[in-house]
Amino acid sequence: MIRIRDLHKRFGGRDVLRGITADVAAGEVIAIVGPSGGGKSTLLRCLNYLTPFEHGSIEIAGFTLRPDLGHAAAPMMRELRAAVGMVFQELHLFPHLTVLDNITLAPRVVHGRPAADAVRAARDLLERMALGDRADSYPSQLSGGQKQRVAIARALAQQPRVLLFDEPTSALDPALRGEVMQVMRSLARDGMTMLVVTHDVALGSELADRIWTLEDGALAESVPPARTVAA
Repeated sequence: MIRIRDLHKRFGGRDVLRGITADVAAGEVIAIVGPSGGGKSTLLRCLNYLTPFEHGSIEIAGFTLRPDLGHAAAPMMRELRAAVGMVFQELHLFPHLTVLDNITLAPRVVHGRPAADAVRAARDLLERMALGDRADSYPSQLSGGQKQRVAIARALAQQPRVLLFDEPTSALDPALRGEVMQVMRSLARDGMTMLVVTHDVALGSELADRIWTLEDGALAESVPPARTVAA
């Protein structure tokens, strides 16, 4: 499903990613941990080419990414970002759109899906997220946990093969964290391939098949969660 080979990324004179090589099987859940500034979020953004890289290659969800992809690859990028969904730490929900409109925007506008089909699929996703009664609400009317679940539903609306999460529970209190964890456990049971950047050790031990530790831009360790928790 995912094959990363000798991945390097620089910002200015700083090496942010230094030779990452790793594989992820279909249906596997990877928690990515490590100190701040270690390259965790940059790695996620490279995986769907929101951040281009200088050296190496990535094979993901049937796409091959390399350093020299230019404007000619724009159509492929749209397909890639539907297949490799990302739930950002900042969420990026449109404040002037309802929950339903936030979820249906990309399927309708980017992928040309008929509005009725997009709305029907979005309502099904909201039911799955236990948000069936919030379709007409605006983001400002939602709790943090509800916003996070809307962001997950928005990513799922594009029918991705891989989901990338950047600190999905970092800003949530324990009760709201539990809401999001329940959704992520359900996705894992359904076989969704997921990579989750987190500082939440409990999330990694509870959800992940393996934990990657990034330090100074290098993959220092890739182990089952029990070893990391016991350390």
